[in-house]
Amino acid sequence: MKRRDFLKSATAAAATTAVTGPAVFSPAKAQARNETLLIVSESGPNNLDIHGVGTNVPGYEVSWNCYDRLITHEMKTGPNGQPYYDKDKFKGELADDMKIDDMSVTFKLKKNAVFQDGTPVKAKDVKWSLDRAVSVGGFPTFQMGAGSLTKPEQFVVVDDTTVRVDFLKKDRLTIPDLAVVVPAIFNSELVKKNATEKDPWGLEYTKLNTAGSGAFKVVGWTAGSEVIMERNDKWTGGPLPKIKRVIWRMVPSAGNRRALLERGDADISYELPNKDFVELKDSGKLNIVSTPFSNGCQYLGMNVKTAPFDNPKVRQAVAYAVPYQKIMDAVLFGLGTPLFGAAANAPTQVAWPQPTKFNSDIAKAKALLAEAGYPNGFETTLSFDLGFATVNEPVAVLIQESLAQIGIKTTINKIPGANFRTELNKKILPLYLNVFSGWLDYPEYFFIWCYHGKNSIFNTMSYQSKDMDAFIDGAVNAAAIGDKATYEKDVKGFVDLAFTDMPRIPLFQPYSNVAMQKNVTGYAYWFHRRLDYRTFAKS
Repeated sequence: MKRRDFLKSATAAAATTAVTGPAVFSPAKAQARNETLLIVSESGPNNLDIHGVGTNVPGYEVSWNCYDRLITHEMKTGPNGQPYYDKDKFKGELADDMKIDDMSVTFKLKKNAVFQDGTPVKAKDVKWSLDRAVSVGGFPTFQMGAGSLTKPEQFVVVDDTTVRVDFLKKDRLTIPDLAVVVPAIFNSELVKKNATEKDPWGLEYTKLNTAGSGAFKVVGWTAGSEVIMERNDKWTGGPLPKIKRVIWRMVPSAGNRRALLERGDADISYELPNKDFVELKDSGKLNIVSTPFSNGCQYLGMNVKTAPFDNPKVRQAVAYAVPYQKIMDAVLFGLGTPLFGAAANAPTQVAWPQPTKFNSDIAKAKALLAEAGYPNGFETTLSFDLGFATVNEPVAVLIQESLAQIGIKTTINKIPGANFRTELNKKILPLYLNVFSGWLDYPEYFFIWCYHGKNSIFNTMSYQSKDMDAFIDGAVNAAAIGDKATYEKDVKGFVDLAFTDMPRIPLFQPYSNVAMQKNVTGYAYWFHRRLDYRTFAKS
């Protein structure tokens, strides 16, 4: 994208929301420019509603900034000295007060909280929204269930400004689960006016329109091109953001995104190749922040219900064939933590992620493949999310080349980012690259999502093991009652079993890399890995 085309497009976007181009970009209007955040990224949202079917990761960013939840996290200093969410400490967002009893928690709402159209936020909106989250099915409902929030009857309106959440059982994940992206509070009357008999929760309306009380609201969206957001001056969830307008543009070319940053035409970008981040950091012209994904890893998944990946020896052969160090050197350039090559005598940790004991060993991989009955290999497809191609594509090519050495011929399948989540959740992809980062930073939470056999939406390997389920359930129950010994035993148990059965191969713990102009401040790392516009400022 040429500079003049970018400026022309961004100016046109501003004009559609009643702000002229010069008000945003003219040096004579520097104050307005300093209140506008220009973001460029590889991909954008396919849905503005976190409850929508197949909402992708960029969609989380819209929801986080445009909707409030009852509570949110306090902040602390992270591993790189930057602000980082504190997983164990909470504060009110829509709630003014939170009282936890033995089997319930009661929230008092802020009396001056209003939705973006000026309608007061009431307890009935909170109940309707939480009812929606546990009822729409798919990812939102499973997410709520991870914290034992499964029934509309758990959400009780006490009065207009008081809501009680009843616990089904003691679960240490319940309170944290109310602070993730999913339990967003919607303007229930507005959404119900736009619902239909076939769409009782108004998902078609909220796919295209925001209906929250959050700090920002979407005023323009062209799928695959740009999102325009404006500050909600009536927001009460925290200090009023210094940024008044966000222009988020999708620029698929990493080279173009880098050029826009280096020329000062964009304020922030992420999803650049790691090589670019290293070079930009070395140049000193931009602020580069790198943070390890909390509770996350990039992995190679295999569908264990379909031959040949139903054979554990085939999966182990693939694990030995992965060119781990080449990936670290040629793709990550040091911006990632290896999840391979642990010493043979290294004890299993009560932690996640942690490295496997696999290393690249082509001879061992060939021998295992022959033992499995595939001495000449086989053909398959290797799929990845094209929305995150800057990492996925070179990793896929390196794996393709390495698997060819043991006779496995792979055809690379590039799935558009808007469709990847839907295709992944069909659980039919034989071999695929993906990244998963658990929002609640506990080992058992990651394994609930990714390894549990009971309808786990991100168990995209179709993996079933009664022993695995017992270890995960045991850890959850032990954590709830503070049984440390049993908890540690069960965590080690499910990690060991995952590394034995190997339905997915951990590759590395990615870093969230963000490049910003020197005059941009206020970046904070969140569990969802997306930008929080509320704390940004420009000088």
